[in-house]
Amino acid sequence: MPEASTPRGSKSASRRDFLKTSTVLAGGALAGGLSLARSAHAAGSDVLKLGLIGCGGRGTGAAGEAMTADKNTRLVAMGDAFEDRVKGSLENIKRAGKENGYFGQIDVSADRCFSGFDAYQKVLDSGVDVVILAETPHFRPQHLKAAVAAGKHVFCEKPVAVDAPGIRSVLESTEEAKKKGLSLVSGLCWRYETAVTATMQKILDGAIGELVSIQVTYNTGTIGGRRRSKDRPETEMEYQMRNWYCFTWLSGDHNVEQHVHSLDKVGWAMRDEPPVAAWGLGGRQVRVDPIYGDIYDHHAVVYEYANGVLAHAYCRQQPGCWGDVTDKFFGTNGRASVLGLRSDEFRIRDRRGEVTWKFAGERNAMYVAEHEALFKSIRSGKPINNGLYMARSTMLAILGRMVDYTGQRITWEEAINSRQTLAPKSYAWDAEPPTKPGPDGRYPIATPGVTKLV
Repeated sequence: MPEASTPRGSKSASRRDFLKTSTVLAGGALAGGLSLARSAHAAGSDVLKLGLIGCGGRGTGAAGEAMTADKNTRLVAMGDAFEDRVKGSLENIKRAGKENGYFGQIDVSADRCFSGFDAYQKVLDSGVDVVILAETPHFRPQHLKAAVAAGKHVFCEKPVAVDAPGIRSVLESTEEAKKKGLSLVSGLCWRYETAVTATMQKILDGAIGELVSIQVTYNTGTIGGRRRSKDRPETEMEYQMRNWYCFTWLSGDHNVEQHVHSLDKVGWAMRDEPPVAAWGLGGRQVRVDPIYGDIYDHHAVVYEYANGVLAHAYCRQQPGCWGDVTDKFFGTNGRASVLGLRSDEFRIRDRRGEVTWKFAGERNAMYVAEHEALFKSIRSGKPINNGLYMARSTMLAILGRMVDYTGQRITWEEAINSRQTLAPKSYAWDAEPPTKPGPDGRYPIATPGVTKLV
């Protein structure tokens, strides 16, 4: 895998420049470059050949959902850093294919199963038309850049980066995809779910008046944590990559990897305009075992917007605690609930608390719907590009981590222009990862008031 991307030249990526890159509403169709989009089909056929990069649970699921979405697709190549993950994923995909009717769409031969740090490039070189990027988040900017350079349409899982240089790389790839007429669909799946999109549209249309504040939560139990193998020796690089969720350089921390779904709704409601600044608090209170790497177990962040709106974002991964995954929007004329209790979600209420609207339509399978949108755009020659909002929403999450790790109030411009790259010096199984354990086996943890913004 290549080194982490850095911005071209020395010009800073200001908040204004970041906004200027937006030319369409989130999820909208893009014109131009249609010849490339049309030519993405396999020669002489309407079959679209799929390549899977990243063969963990999410990638395995995404491959099946892609084939469910379009019966004229074929999975022909797979790649992952770990050979056993490729083999295990293919077995699971075949098993699910038999159960769900897409077994005949699986055409992955042994010579199109790739492993190692360069597996992504081998998938791209295997003759595929569309790639599913579902590898560990750290590698997404590099893989997206390579996929667009190779002229492939892309389904890109969330989050799309773990640091600001990665976000700047994704923005460059987004623009390049536009120029080439390539479709780029994001795995921020709620933007393709019927009940959520209908409720969010009501908010955008002014059903609760002018927005005043937002509260989003993603409080769950523990995720991640893996002990070292007792069966065979592992290098530190291998151990961390197999335990990727628990290392900031690989996952971005859980407020980036998971809470990005909630923060995406914040960005959506704010019409994808970045905040002015953010501040917050967080820490590592319960998950203190070294198996949990160097990530926090709770975050709380306040995002300050230019129009006075404050977005309050909370996430926690601690066992035995009250769980809550909700999105609430408060306006001058009422409030809206997107995700929440069954008695409250997908509803608009006036200032007295009376329900004035609720979603009454049919809910769809959003994980399939996002792939349906991708393939429809390719076949129609009308590419769609979700790159801008997926970059903004991921950067919201990265900003939240920055303010919690440092204990400082940080502006959007300071964050997006950060020089800190979380990449290792090289990618090899015997290379040193960016963080390593001390003599007691514990990893250094960010300390508010001590850790600095780079």
